[in-house]
Order: sequence, then structure tokens, then C-alpha cells
Amino acid sequence: MTPVPHRVRSRVRETHDTWTLELESLAEPIRPRAGQFDMLYAHGVGEVPISVSGDHEGALTHTVRAVGAVTSALCSLEPGALVWVRGPYGNEWPLAEAVGRDLVVVAGGIGLAPLRPAIRHALAHREDYGVLSVAVGARTPADLLYVHEIEAWRARLDAEVDVTVDAATPGWRGRVGLVTKLIPGAPFDPENAVALVCGPEVMMIFVVRALVERGMPASRIWISLERNMRCGVGHCGHCQLGPTLICRDGPVYRADEVARLLEVREL
Repeated sequence: MTPVPHRVRSRVRETHDTWTLELESLAEPIRPRAGQFDMLYAHGVGEVPISVSGDHEGALTHTVRAVGAVTSALCSLEPGALVWVRGPYGNEWPLAEAVGRDLVVVAGGIGLAPLRPAIRHALAHREDYGVLSVAVGARTPADLLYVHEIEAWRARLDAEVDVTVDAATPGWRGRVGLVTKLIPGAPFDPENAVALVCGPEVMMIFVVRALVERGMPASRIWISLERNMRCGVGHCGHCQLGPTLICRDGPVYRADEVARLLEVREL
């Protein structure tokens, strides 16, 4: 619960409203696992939960979209500025459960950020998994995160990485359409695969349906939720979804545990 001061080591602009911050701890380093989140505090403004999008050379990486006062303040920080971090919180992607199976990763928009540590782990431990199939979707080419890293993933011969956008712009030569359209042709065995999914809730609902239609049981599909989290420790109740508190019980859930809850209007 005690925030740890971090200094901004670098700030990289990903899109028109999204930045990636690399934070260096000024105390004991925080060691998150893939799928967990931290609470980031912008001095004098407030605190928000942000998924961990990387952990490199002792520095935390968080990709932040400027959608409110706190996230806008975080995105405006220059290298050398201070950020207070507490965490990590929540559970992790079931990468151990996926060992020996095909691994399917489906990301929509900024949902690629919490999935990036899992993808990096799978690429670094490639011998632990069968087919590695990654599907990335974004609204437009300008909304894609980690463009250079995606290009490096696509250049590898031991991973199948596909990218699509909802709407093309001049110069785009890739796929156009919803990310769900990539699932029927993705090269994985649905009877021996684990799927990790993150993106807008409506996108995740349809991705889960597409994976189940492909033959994958919902018990081997995992999704990550982030809605209205405020305290990070299950006290305030802002992140309640039916019987579960996302900051305490999630943010990673099996699809068969929460898919029906996501379809309840205004829940």
C-alpha cells in the first residue's frame, strides 16, 4: 500500500493520445508478473490503475492513454519527473498452464499493452509452447501500438503474427476488418491451445465467441478486465462486476467465469 517513488527514465509517444513511460525505482524495485497492474500517482492530481506493459533492466513500463486528468498528467511527464507507484496488484496470465500447448494471443487497441509481457515471455521461452499465434487489431493504422516491435515479431519464423485495422488509411497495405476475422484462419489447434485476450469489452465478447466456435473450450480462454478500479485492494467497490471485484479477483479471468456477466446490460 505504500507508494514507491519512481523517476521517468523515458517517454515514447505511441499514438496521438497514448504514451509509454519507462519508470526507474528510487527504492526497492517492483517486480510484477505478466498481466498484473500498478497504481500510478501523478503528484497533486490523483491515482489510476495501469497495466504493466514491460519490465526491462529494472525499469517498469506502462503504456498510458490520456483520457482524463490523471492519465493526461502522466502522459505529459518529461524524463526526470517523479511518479509514485504502488503494487503490483491482481493475478497474472496463465503462462505456466499454457506450457506444452499452442498459445493464442488476441489484442484489441490498447489491450495489446497488458498482453505484451506475455508475448515477450513466450518469445523468450519459445521451446515451452507449440504454435504461437498473435492477432492484433486497431481502429486505424495510426492507433497501432509498438509498431516497430510488432514488425520484429512478424519477422520471426517461429511465430504467426497478424495485424488488422477497422478502417484503412492511405498507404496501408495490411488487412482491413475486425480482429475476430483473423481467428478462423489462425494456425492453432483449438483442442490443445490456451488463449489470452484483452481489448474493449465488446471486442472480447465476440473474440471469445469466435474462439469457442473454432472449438476451443471457454475454460482455456482468459481475458483481462479493467473497469473503474480505484483502490487496488478490494475495499472501495468501484470495480465490482456482479459477485467479483476485479482488482482483488482479477484482472485476469477465465472466460467461462465472466463472459455472461459482461453481456448483462449496465452491470
